[in-house]
Amino acid sequence: MSLIDNPMYKLQRLQAFGCFLLFSSLFSLLPTSTTFALTDAEAAYIARRQLKTLPPNDELPPEVEYEVKVSLTFSNQRLKKAYIGLQALKKAIYSDPMNKTGDWVGAHVCNYTGVFCSEALDDKSLTVVSGVDLNHADIAAHFPAEMGYMTDLALIHINSNRFCGIVPKTMSRLKLMYEFDISNNRFAGPFPEVALSWPTIRFLDLRYNNFEGSIPPELFEKNLDALFLNNNRFKSTIPEAIGKSTVSVVTFANNKFEGCIPHSIGKMSNLNEIIFMNNNLVGCFPEEVGMLTNVTIFDASSNAFTGSLPESLTGMKSIESLDLSHNKLTGTVPENVCKLPKLSNFTFSRNYFQNEPNACQLPSKKEIVFDDTYNCLPGRPKQRSTKECQPVISQLVDCSKDKCAGGGRSPHKPKHKPKPNPEPQPPKQPHPPTPLHHHPPPPPPKESPKTPIKQAGKEEVSPLERSRPPAPPIHPPPVSSPPPVHSPPPPVKPPPAPVYSPPPPVHSPPPPVKSPPPRPSEGIHLPPNLGFQYSSPPPPMFPGY
Repeated sequence: MSLIDNPMYKLQRLQAFGCFLLFSSLFSLLPTSTTFALTDAEAAYIARRQLKTLPPNDELPPEVEYEVKVSLTFSNQRLKKAYIGLQALKKAIYSDPMNKTGDWVGAHVCNYTGVFCSEALDDKSLTVVSGVDLNHADIAAHFPAEMGYMTDLALIHINSNRFCGIVPKTMSRLKLMYEFDISNNRFAGPFPEVALSWPTIRFLDLRYNNFEGSIPPELFEKNLDALFLNNNRFKSTIPEAIGKSTVSVVTFANNKFEGCIPHSIGKMSNLNEIIFMNNNLVGCFPEEVGMLTNVTIFDASSNAFTGSLPESLTGMKSIESLDLSHNKLTGTVPENVCKLPKLSNFTFSRNYFQNEPNACQLPSKKEIVFDDTYNCLPGRPKQRSTKECQPVISQLVDCSKDKCAGGGRSPHKPKHKPKPNPEPQPPKQPHPPTPLHHHPPPPPPKESPKTPIKQAGKEEVSPLERSRPPAPPIHPPPVSSPPPVHSPPPPVKPPPAPVYSPPPPVHSPPPPVKSPPPRPSEGIHLPPNLGFQYSSPPPPMFPGY
């Protein structure tokens, strides 16, 4: 099969060409005076260069293709391979306005700007390249396939640049990868599954790119401490496997995630911060949310959550900031939630709550902020009009029957048809009548998944900003339901109902990690002064970023 006919090669061509289109649309909107803007022809050139370097079989190009001057000598073969990888990366750079790679010349790769060396993990007598940090360099480039030669890399930081294209599969050979930050660039295509092949990865930052499609469930089985997925184009449900995750921080904000919050969320004993903001999530909150006893920040704003808040939220003893604004929540705000000991900000504005206890109106401490505006609360200022409230509160959602809250999942008792009377038969000889044969009852009908409720007109908002998009349009639920019942319906026999109660809370969970990731365990060497204190990428550099 020729290179052009290979299906994987065609897919990579399409993904890289998508990068060209993104560059084209982005920079066509910029004024011509912008210093480092790429023209359409330049962006297309970058995309074509990556296509030429990506092997169709995901194998690294042979080393013999690289001409290394005879005068260059290396103290070991690993530094020679690192030299090949770094020179390929330099060759893949189209624009380096700060000349960060200007000194990437010669065999002394440990002296290159942004390149860090350390002892090899398996042989302390060897010096190897263990990190590349080109953050905020405004470099326009792509990842070459030869990055796979740099097998001693534990850290790649290239946030806030103009990298484009895809993450090549040859990088799956980087088995020591610990921190991978490619945020605030123009990467495209599906989730970079090379990250699943890194056994030691702890910090994965993909935010502010153009990744799309679904999130592989295997991601939540990795031993991650921090996972940033926000501000991409992911569109899928959040996998139930999230309950297996070891992360202390995870952000899903500003994508197109849909469906329910998984019930397994209560098993995330290490979790400290979780952001669901600005997606298409629906249904009632699961009771298991109350098992997140270590969470300090929980943001589920700007979605399409419905029903009343579960009383189990009072189990969030460490919560400091709770934001549930811009949803379709109804009923009464639980009084004990407003009395949580560490709560400093509780925002439940732009919902349809009808009752609010005094504890949520008059905070016990001056530093506590409650925002109850634009609800349906009688006697409170800045509320919705009766015309806005009536269509929603007249058709309340019963969370005891809602799939997302755990209700409505017990099997229904099948309806048996009445037994037909047997027709009389002429007596041939005396014997007992033939018994009627009963077929086993049919299995209970499966509930079809709910159609996600899309929100229109939402702005893309950084997860670190607290400004909110405009209120979503009101779509009253189609079915009237009785008042919420917080206990699940009794099981029906046969067969017994599946048990959906969460496991007992983990006692003495590990303390939350405030700044991901922590110092690596013994045996992992990172470049000095990197990886221990990590700041978020700055605001986008260009309009529409």
